[in-house]
Amino acid sequence: MESTAADQLRDKVCLITGATSGIGKAAALALAKSGATVIAVARDPARGTATVAEIKTATGNSHVEVLIADLSSQASIRLLAEAVQRKYDRLHVLINNAAVVKSTRTVTADGLETMFAVNHLAPFLLTNLLLDRLRASTPASIFTVAAPSTVQLNFDDLQGERQFSALRVFGATKMGNLLFSFALARRLQKTGVTANAYHPGIVRSNLMREAPAPMRLFTGVLNRFGSTPARAVEGMVQLAASNANGVSGQLFHGVKPIDVAPYAHDEQVQERLWAASAQLVGLAG
Repeated sequence: MESTAADQLRDKVCLITGATSGIGKAAALALAKSGATVIAVARDPARGTATVAEIKTATGNSHVEVLIADLSSQASIRLLAEAVQRKYDRLHVLINNAAVVKSTRTVTADGLETMFAVNHLAPFLLTNLLLDRLRASTPASIFTVAAPSTVQLNFDDLQGERQFSALRVFGATKMGNLLFSFALARRLQKTGVTANAYHPGIVRSNLMREAPAPMRLFTGVLNRFGSTPARAVEGMVQLAASNANGVSGQLFHGVKPIDVAPYAHDEQVQERLWAASAQLVGLAG
C-alpha cells in the first residue's frame, strides 16, 4: 500500500521560518496535521504563541513549539540554531520561508541592507548552522522559498548602497535563494539531504505590505487570482514527505521542477555568492 504524506511525516521534526502568516503558517498547519513535530519560528512572541495555540487546537497535535528569532540579526539566528540543537537531536525538514519587502533602503543592526539580510543571508546562515543536525537525520530536506527570478547580481553593489530599487533588490534576493539552493545541493550530494528551492506561485499574502505603491498595486491585482496559502504549500508538504523523491538542486512549483534562468545554474556565480555570503556572516567558505 502506498504511504501517504501523513505516514511519511509522522514523528518527523520540521522547522519553518516566518510561520505566523501566509504560506509559512499554512505549511506549519499542514505539517502538524500530518503528525510532524513542528518548530514554528516567529519574530513576535505574542503572534508566535497565538499561532502555535491555533495550530494545536486545529490539529490536536501537541508537538508544536514556537521559537523566537529576529532573522535580520545574525546573533539572533545563531541563538535560534543553538536552541534547535539543544532541544532536538533530529531535524528532518527545514523550510526557509521568511522574507520581507521594503520600499526604501534600510539597514539591520548588523549594518546590512534589510532585504538582502533577511531574504538571503538569514537562510544561508541558519541552514549552514543546522547542517550537521540535518545530516544526522537523513533522509532530510531543505526548502528555500524562492521565485524564478531573472535578476543578475551586481557583486559590486550587492546591498544597493549605490543604487537602490526595491523591485530589483527583492528580485536579486530571490535569485540569491536559487543560487544558494543549487550550490548547497552540490555540496550535499550523496549525503541523504536534498536542497531545493520552492516557488509557491501567486499567493494571497501580505508580503508586499511595505513595498512601494506600484508593487503593492500590481500584486494586489494578482492576489485576486492567487492561490490560498494552504493550496500553495501542498506541493512543498508532499515533497517534504518524500524527501523530494531524492531530487536535489531544482526549483519546484507544486511537485514538479520548473526551468530557471541559466544564470542561476552558473556555478561560478553560485560560488562567488557563497564566498561573499560566508564572509558577511562569519562562516568559513
